Amino acid sequence: MLAIVAESAERLTWQSVPDVAPAAGEVLIRVTAAGVNRADLLQAAGKYPPPPGASDIIGLEVSGTIEALGDGVTQWSTGQPCCALLAGGGYAEFVAVPAAQVLPIPAGVDPAHAAGLPEVACTVWSNLVMTAGLRAGQLLLVHGGASGIGTHAIQVARALNCRVAVTAGSPNKLDLCAELGAEITIDYHNDDFVEIIRDAGGADVILDIMGAPYLDRNVDALGNDGRLVIIGMQGGVKAELNIGKLLTKRAGVIATALRSRPVDGPSGKAAIVTRVHDDVWPMLADGLVRPCIGAEFPIAQAQAAHELLASGDVAGKIILRVGD
Repeated sequence: MLAIVAESAERLTWQSVPDVAPAAGEVLIRVTAAGVNRADLLQAAGKYPPPPGASDIIGLEVSGTIEALGDGVTQWSTGQPCCALLAGGGYAEFVAVPAAQVLPIPAGVDPAHAAGLPEVACTVWSNLVMTAGLRAGQLLLVHGGASGIGTHAIQVARALNCRVAVTAGSPNKLDLCAELGAEITIDYHNDDFVEIIRDAGGADVILDIMGAPYLDRNVDALGNDGRLVIIGMQGGVKAELNIGKLLTKRAGVIATALRSRPVDGPSGKAAIVTRVHDDVWPMLADGLVRPCIGAEFPIAQAQAAHELLASGDVAGKIILRVGD
């Protein structure tokens, strides 16, 4: 089969690699499209190796059709359209994945655009709802509101009847966030998000992709009983935490990762995928949530797609088209 091979962050080539086959409990997907994530850029740069046993090929989410079934798989049939959450292997013509991590294409969603849903949907739902307990009437602050994660989080929170605040770095991105339902839009170049969120009553939940440089200010922006959920480290990994501030607010700081979770278990990928199917897919079918696709490239131009994501000059998800 053909797949993207990352010789370095600056050299991604579409070339022949060994075929893959589904193991017991897995399905083989003929890939229509793959979603691009920042984790893919890190892996290409040698800074984020795949978990043990996962494919060395880049790619954490795809859409396509079921090509073959491994032993014991009964919930899927060959030829069915689907999308899937992966630990790796998505930038390829075929990928093998545990059947429990596969989802149907949501009603009304373009099959190629569905490739941009599994990673963001599982990340957002597992963190905001399953971990942080976000519920109606609460205020959510999303850093990087125009990102793939951010655009999805805004819509899901609004579907849950939550208030949403976002940070972003350009008028166009802030406008997009407002169109998706954010009521408070903050230009992080010019505005103090702590002051603005405090004036709004404090955040009940903050979803953060920056890590270290935002830690203290995020804690300042939390309201009483607030929860800060850190899912990225774009700004760094080490910072000082004032525990006294947390005690005063009865607040919590949580750091999570999706890719390294096991398939099974109460917080495993299968449980998350099931919740996403039951709770988020109806939002997509009802039109309350939609994929936000910022750019599309043929798979052979994966290098250009990575460069665009790294530049920050895109809002929403980037899709790599692999096949029909």
